[in-house]
Amino acid sequence: MCQVFISADPDLYACRARSVRLHGQATSIRLENLFWKVLEDIAARDGMRVPQLCTRLYDELLQAQGQVDNFASFLRVCCGRYLALQLSGGIPQDASIPIRSLDASRVLATEPWSAAPLAFEALAAMEPH
Repeated sequence: MCQVFISADPDLYACRARSVRLHGQATSIRLENLFWKVLEDIAARDGMRVPQLCTRLYDELLQAQGQVDNFASFLRVCCGRYLALQLSGGIPQDASIPIRSLDASRVLATEPWSAAPLAFEALAAMEPH
């Protein structure tokens, strides 16, 4: 099992910091190269560059939640969800289809994590008490 993971190109997990302007203030975001590549793919689908995508995500997260506690972690989760939603069929593999053109509720209905609470409940019911 481990060979599948340890054979990854070390460049994929090397960290890189990029400077982004959030609300007019320059900030540095440090992520692994793999995540920067996924963010590039996400941004390109909607005709943006990564700094523009980061600014938009930051602003929308701030508007929705009122605060942003750990933006780098949020970006990593966005990348994981993007890839999982592609696998589940919620986001088309065809990169020419912009994400902004998709129906968010339909996309989220395919999210593998949405079934997780049900799976945990089923496992809990099976455990001996």
